[in-house]
Amino acid sequence: MRPTRRQAIRTLAGTGAAAAAAGGLGVFASGTAQAAQSAHAASGTAAGHGAGPVIERDVCVIGGGSSGTYTAVRLADFGKSVVVVEHKDRLGGHCETYTDQATGLSTDIGVVVFHDLPIVRDYFGRFGVPVVTASVGSPVQPVYADFRTGARVPGYTPPVPTALEAYFGILQRYPYLAAGYDLPHPVPAELLQPWGEFVVANGLDSLVQLVSQFAQGFADLMQTPALYILKYFGLNVVEDIFAGSFLSTPDHDNSALYEAATAYLGSNALLNTTVVAAERGKGGVELLAVGPDGPVTIRAEKLVITVPPLPHLLAAFGPDATELGLFSRFRQGNYYTGLVKLPGAPDSTAVQNIGANTQYNLPPLPALYAVTPSSVPGIFDVKFGSDRPLSDVQVRTAILESLNRLQAAGTIPATKPVFVDYSSHTPYELTVSARDIAGGFYSRLYALQGRRNTYWNGAAFQAHDSSLIWQYTETLLPQIVG
Repeated sequence: MRPTRRQAIRTLAGTGAAAAAAGGLGVFASGTAQAAQSAHAASGTAAGHGAGPVIERDVCVIGGGSSGTYTAVRLADFGKSVVVVEHKDRLGGHCETYTDQATGLSTDIGVVVFHDLPIVRDYFGRFGVPVVTASVGSPVQPVYADFRTGARVPGYTPPVPTALEAYFGILQRYPYLAAGYDLPHPVPAELLQPWGEFVVANGLDSLVQLVSQFAQGFADLMQTPALYILKYFGLNVVEDIFAGSFLSTPDHDNSALYEAATAYLGSNALLNTTVVAAERGKGGVELLAVGPDGPVTIRAEKLVITVPPLPHLLAAFGPDATELGLFSRFRQGNYYTGLVKLPGAPDSTAVQNIGANTQYNLPPLPALYAVTPSSVPGIFDVKFGSDRPLSDVQVRTAILESLNRLQAAGTIPATKPVFVDYSSHTPYELTVSARDIAGGFYSRLYALQGRRNTYWNGAAFQAHDSSLIWQYTETLLPQIVG
C-alpha cells in the first residue's frame, strides 16, 4: 500500500527523512560532468584540413551524459546516422556506479533515482534494465552535527515539513516549469524572488531543510531565484514523495542503462575523445577531434552540444558573440561526490551537517553535506558542495578534515578514512540572475536552437534531472530531425 500524503510528510521527519539528502540528493543530477573541450588543436592542425580518418554522419552529439546518450539513441530511432563524442572513457555523465571488487556489490554515487514516468520505464525497458520502486533517504537515523567543529548539535531535530502540501499547491500554479524554461512574459514576480524571501512570503519555513537536502550543489541556495528551486524540487519530485514512487535499479547499478546504450551505439560512441577545433556553418559542421588512435575528422549536417554551456568549455566550437553573450551570464554551482571506507565504523554510521547557529541550520559552504551508509557494507557516501570551484585535491582534503573533526569530537568512531571513489560534478546547476530571467534570457537561449546548424541540450536547458531531460529531448527531436 502506498503512503498517503500526510504519512509521507510525517515520514520525511523521521528516520530516512531529513536525511533524504544525507545520501546526497543531487539524486536526479544529470549532464556530462567536467566536459571541457580543449581549444588547442594538436600539432597546429585545424578543422577543415581532413586530419585522420573522416567520419560522416547526419548528426554529431557532443557529450555522452544523460542528455547526449538519450539524444543519440532516439535519433537512431528516427533513422538518423549519429556519432557521440565523449571525453571520458564511459557514457553516463553524472550517472556513476562503484562496484566493490571484494563483494561484487554496487552503489550509485551520482544519479540515484528517477521519476516514475512512462519515458523512464520505456527507456530502461528497451535495454532490458529492470527498475524498482526506491527510497531517496538513508534507512538509518542520522546524527546531527556541525561539521565546522565535528560536535553534535544538542537537541536538534529536523522540522516536520508540514508546508509540503502548500508548496505542492504553489507548484501547480506553474506546471510549465516541469517542461523547461519556456517562461511567460512578464515572468511572475515570485519566481524571481530569492528562495529565502519566497520561503518567508509563502510560509514554507518547515520545508527549507528538506529542500536543501535535495538541492545540494547550489552555490547560494537562499539567494538563488525561486524559479530554480521550484524546478529542481518540482512537481514530479513532490508527487514521487507523496506516492513513494521513485525508481532505481534493484542492484544499485544505474550505470547499467548506459552500458547497454554504449553497446547499442557501438563504434558510434567515440570515448576518450576530445574536440579541438570546429567549423559550424550553413553547409553543416566539421570537427577535428583527438581520441585514443589520434586525430579524426567528423563531418555532419547537424551538431548537438550537451556539455555545460560555459565559454571556457566551448572554446573549441568557436562560439560567436550571440552565444558568448548568453553563456557568459551563467553562474555555476559546484558539487562533488565520493565514497570512503571508515575501517571499524559500524554500517549504521550516518551524520548530517547542521549549522548550529545558522539560518535554518544550513551548513555554510564549502562543506561536506553528510556521511551516510552506501549499499556496500563498510563504504560510506560523501557529498560536498562549494560556493566556488575547488580543485579535486582541495575537496578531498576538506572532506578528510571534516571526518577528522567528527572523530576528534567523538561523533564518529576513530578510524582512518580511505577514498575508494571520487568524482567532481562541477560545473553544476547553472543559473542566471533574476534580472536576466526577467529580461528574457531563456527566450534568447532557446532561440539558439538550430543556429549555425547547432542544437543545445542538457541540464542548463531543462534541469539537473535525467527524467525531465529525456522529456525535454522529445520536444527537441522534431527540430533536429526536420
